[in-house]
Amino acid sequence: MPEWLTFFLQVAFETLTLFALLVGLAGLIVPVFPGLTIMWLVTLLYALVQNWRGLMSGWDWLAFAFITLLMIGGNVVDNIIIAAKMRDQFIPWSSIVLAFAAGIVVSLFLTPLAGLVAAPLGLFLAELYRLKDRRAALKSAKAYMIGWGWAFGARFAIGVIIIGSWMLWAWI
Repeated sequence: MPEWLTFFLQVAFETLTLFALLVGLAGLIVPVFPGLTIMWLVTLLYALVQNWRGLMSGWDWLAFAFITLLMIGGNVVDNIIIAAKMRDQFIPWSSIVLAFAAGIVVSLFLTPLAGLVAAPLGLFLAELYRLKDRRAALKSAKAYMIGWGWAFGARFAIGVIIIGSWMLWAWI
């Protein structure tokens, strides 16, 4: 294969990889969208292709391992932040699980954006049923949204670090 074609294919592959990473990063706005996992799968594909081409060194595998740890940590911290914010308001686990389930089920059958509305709405309805107080139920839903905001910030920061790590891995 001519050297110019190899170079062109590598640039195209890296451009597509970066584009897919940016799609995963943008998807992080939706709580039930597994953006960090998608970003990790993209880097896994990149690693496998580079390994097949004989271009993966120990440092490259170390970069991939770091990205793997970021993805795992990001997926765990996401749920911890949201749940902790709700538990700060003494929201019971039953209402929290119902809110998460509402978001996931609605996202599967409608769209992830509908799931974004369904989760706090499900929490509001569960808390309204439990507390019989609209203002208190609204306060619980507000706690969910604040927790979601903080979790989004954490996921987004981790996603940016993943992209930066991949860029260092791929381009340096």
